[in-house]
Amino acid sequence: WLVVSLAKSITGAVGSHLWLEPALAGNVGYVLTDLGSGVYHWAIDNYGDESTPQVGAQIEAFQGHHKWPWTITKRQFANNLHALQQFHAWAHGTKSKLPPLVVSLQDMGVLVSRKQHGEHHRAPYNNNYCIVSGAWNKSEPNSEWTEETDINISQA
Repeated sequence: WLVVSLAKSITGAVGSHLWLEPALAGNVGYVLTDLGSGVYHWAIDNYGDESTPQVGAQIEAFQGHHKWPWTITKRQFANNLHALQQFHAWAHGTKSKLPPLVVSLQDMGVLVSRKQHGEHHRAPYNNNYCIVSGAWNKSEPNSEWTEETDINISQA
């Protein structure tokens, strides 16, 4: 939905020759989406369990995700857009298997990077919850983070 909203804003701005307001609104929306993803991620990582009404399945999936973080890369694209977040899945992908545009956006900080989000997957799993751009994450990437490998997959 974010991409559709952005495209509609750009189309409207070009047609009306007004670009500042839609660009500003899109930027603010993107930054707040990152914050919202972090708040939600923090809440379901720290409170409740699989029996929690309404969100139990998501809580179980997110908490289990700490044990097997690479499994998100095995879900279908549509599944990640609906139940989780495709940007989050890309943060777990192997750089060589990601689309070059995604790698460039991660390197520029537009999307949360693999290394930055990797810090969330280190015990005690209490930082870097934001999974859109990572702009609200405080921890710097640790150089010891490794990407998904065939060895990791075979240990699942």
